[in-house]
Order: sequence, then structure tokens, then C-alpha cells
Amino acid sequence: MSRSVSQPPWHLSGHEKREQVREMFESISPTYDAMNSVMSLGLHRRWRAYAVRLLALEPGDSALDLCCGTGDFAYPLRKAVGSQGAIVGLDFSAQMLARAKQKDAPMTPTLGDACALPFQEERFDAITVGWGLRNVADLDACLRECHRVLKPGGRLVSVDMAVPTNPVARLGARVVGGWILPTLGALVGRREAYTYLPKSTESFDSPESLARRMTQVGFTEPLIRRLFFGNIAVVRCVKP
Repeated sequence: MSRSVSQPPWHLSGHEKREQVREMFESISPTYDAMNSVMSLGLHRRWRAYAVRLLALEPGDSALDLCCGTGDFAYPLRKAVGSQGAIVGLDFSAQMLARAKQKDAPMTPTLGDACALPFQEERFDAITVGWGLRNVADLDACLRECHRVLKPGGRLVSVDMAVPTNPVARLGARVVGGWILPTLGALVGRREAYTYLPKSTESFDSPESLARRMTQVGFTEPLIRRLFFGNIAVVRCVKP
């Protein structure tokens, strides 16, 4: 990160969290895709594809990839909605969006705030969020915005890290998060950023708590699926 901070970002909220996390993602953008593949053993693409299948998209539908990063969700989304469908990728990091453009991710990149979406009401058939809700400055505001811009019957799906419920898997996750990820981060000069990932996982809502938040802002039919020994949580809900 470009400046010292009094508190780590996983303990912050509001504007201060937004700016610190944005700076962090700007700094790791050159190595982001490679590290994603290493950390997930290349499985993050399968998890995204699984999440997109839960959206039941049809050719010609419109989708928003929130906190889109370098645009990896755009590929399974494009396959689902076809050439006539519309995909918008929104992120608060200009550097991440630049990487998405460089690899020609099949979406319309948009710089913006997940808590104040620059879109009209009921625009999208679906919203994806990959490893993003933990990073927003105001989670409830973000979920309300997702509800606002979805069409009736539209679906929101989040894919993110989770704390495993199995004690053995939880111990393994702590070893990976407490030592392996920071070590890998140090190799690319970004130890703080890769300390943030496991710490923010521990401080973020459980999948069950996230599903409750979604229903509190008006979503229905929450569905939770745990993958990869409980380390990955897919949470999907529907706007009635």
C-alpha cells in the first residue's frame, strides 16, 4: 500500500476503508490474475461458472459484474447471455479495469462505486460479485443498490471465501491464510495485500449472515452452497 495506516482495512468501514482497499487493489493489479490462479489452484474459473449457472440466464439477458476486477466473470456470463446480451463490469480500481481491457474481457468496463451504482432502476437480469462484498465500504448500502438495479425476478450471486465449519478444514485454512498467502504475497512485494485476504475472510459475514442481510433488504429465496472443503461460499438470492 502507498501509505501507512492506523488500522488494518478489515477493521474499517466507510470512506476510509474504501480508499485503503482501492489503493491496495491498484497496487496488486499487475499480479492479480496470476495470484488468483495460484491461490485457487486454478479452480476459481469453475467456481465462477457454477455461480453463473445458478443465475439461469438466457440469451439476450443483461448482467452486471460488480467489483469486476480484471473481468474474469465476464467470460462465463458472455457464454450464458450470448452475443446479443449485455455485460457491464463495474469496479472502483482504474488499474483493475485497465487490466480487463488489456485482456479484452467481453464486457463494458465502468469505473464506479458499488454503494452508489450509476445505473437506472431495474436494468439488469443478474448481478455477480466475485470476492468483492467483503471490500465494499457499506455492505447494506451495496445490497440495496443491487436490489434497486435488478429487474423483478433478477438474481444476485456472490462467490467469496468463507471460514470452513469443519475443524480440520478450518485449521488448514488458518495455515494457508496465516503463513502461505502472506509468504506468496511477499514474493511479489505485496505481503500486506495478501494478509488482508484471510483477515477479511475471518471478519466478514458468514454465508448464513450474508443471506440474512440479503433478505433484510428485500431479496428472497436465499441459496447457500459451500465448495472446496467449505472454503468457498456461493450465496444466491432473488429479487421478487
